[in-house]
Amino acid sequence: MTEQRILPKPCPHGSLPPMSQSPEAPVRVSAFYLFAPLEDFEALRAPLLAVAQEAGVRGSILLAGEGVNGTIAGDAPGVARVLAHLRADPRLADLSDKASFAEKMPFRRLKVRLKREIVSLGVEGIDPRRTVGNYVSPEDWNALISDPDVTVIDTRNDYEIAFGTFERAVSPQTRTFRAFPEWVRGEREKGRARKLAMFCTGGIRCEKATALMLREGFDEVYHLDGGILNYLEKVPREESLWKGDCFVFDERVAVDHELSPTWGRDAPPEAHEVLPKDVVDRDAAK
Repeated sequence: MTEQRILPKPCPHGSLPPMSQSPEAPVRVSAFYLFAPLEDFEALRAPLLAVAQEAGVRGSILLAGEGVNGTIAGDAPGVARVLAHLRADPRLADLSDKASFAEKMPFRRLKVRLKREIVSLGVEGIDPRRTVGNYVSPEDWNALISDPDVTVIDTRNDYEIAFGTFERAVSPQTRTFRAFPEWVRGEREKGRARKLAMFCTGGIRCEKATALMLREGFDEVYHLDGGILNYLEKVPREESLWKGDCFVFDERVAVDHELSPTWGRDAPPEAHEVLPKDVVDRDAAK
């Protein structure tokens, strides 16, 4: 999804038909991405859009020559139908998704867009299919970031980090992911620690961020497999080193440790400029 944008004002969608997996939260929200060579990505848009419309899902899907990236929401059969359509392409057969649930639809519309990159870093020659950091499972993440010799880097934007982050994490103080390379060059010139542990929301930004770090000469580069969302799903709260909520780019605004939407409740002031006015006003009225 587009990274820096003003979130739309929540609209009065009714809940979708209930499903057996989560009757209290009938909307399935699935985030997914896969780096794969899609030379014909332009031709994939129309069939994908048609399937998604017929399935009744909403959300955002990006297609590029380097792969696919998206977050969609709907009832379970509808979301499954879209994912099955994508996986029917042999190049996308390994596409996996991270699911959570919401009590109402977090998207206003469906968008399937063609892009230069499925996550915009703006650096030529970065290809996670060829070079990428070491993946670390959520179960092993705590031990890695507790090592005092490891520098922990949150690759997300400053307003995202304001909602929550891991203990000891360094913030690059960026407003867009395209600003991240400049921060990396500055850290390289400072001669900072060579062993890095990096993380982001769902993993996709770290695919490119770790590839960039390796190209810039950092020796040991690790990243959280599946990102924060995977960690929150796999690691119990009582064992967790995560502090706060996790910002997401839709009307849920953020999710808590149980991946339940906050809908902007208690949003930090640092994020107010990217949030709908009614969310900010609601918090101010408390």
